[in-house]
Amino acid sequence: MKRIVHKHPLAIRWFHWINFPVLFVMIWSGLLIYWAYDPYKISVGSYTLLSFFPDGLYKFLNVPFRLAEGMAWHWVFMWLFMLNGLLYIGYTFISGEWRHLVPNKNSFREAIAVTLYDLGLRKTQPPFIKYNGAQKIAYFSIMLMGVGSVLTGFAIYKPAQFSWLTGLLGGYKAARLEHFILTIGYVLFFFVHIGQVIRAGWQNFQSMVTGFEFIKRSDPPVTPESPGMPDPVAPSPTPNPLPA
Repeated sequence: MKRIVHKHPLAIRWFHWINFPVLFVMIWSGLLIYWAYDPYKISVGSYTLLSFFPDGLYKFLNVPFRLAEGMAWHWVFMWLFMLNGLLYIGYTFISGEWRHLVPNKNSFREAIAVTLYDLGLRKTQPPFIKYNGAQKIAYFSIMLMGVGSVLTGFAIYKPAQFSWLTGLLGGYKAARLEHFILTIGYVLFFFVHIGQVIRAGWQNFQSMVTGFEFIKRSDPPVTPESPGMPDPVAPSPTPNPLPA
């Protein structure tokens, strides 16, 4: 016999699925902008070890000479990205969901244990309520990265109007590099996240679509960490999808 366990509220699911295409368009349009001046590479002396986006890749993706188009798409979707993020953060505070996301003093120790478990170096999975320590750190970091992307984006798009912000971030060149690094961070997170979702299986994925998951009735319920939290959920065998 199986029982239904509610995992993700409707609002969290909406924020998550809206953010996915919005962030995709932001990265795509950012690449159109980056093509006009792409200085970042890894080199030793005069020898280039890695150029992030070779000319062949630009041509394959039909990127060249679309700077104005990229800036238009990027600016429009920036507002959607920022609005969705603000609504998500506001909801987590009002609903109490922030208690599941903000790392605590034990999160880093739990993250190490979870990593050892995922690598097969630990036999038992560390207990958790909704998100384990590694997930809390990752999801909270993504929220901070979103704030960083908005601030660095304004600093490099309007460096004269927001000169104080550009200066605070280390100047135009530094802000542009920070914006680029954050974007690379999103891409890396995306691949790791998709890998974890595949590893978790269909049950875990459909819970982010429907909001609930079927588990064995014999599994014991989990007690919430503190009052005022959403309905308790049973621990899943692997990490859950990104909330937003």
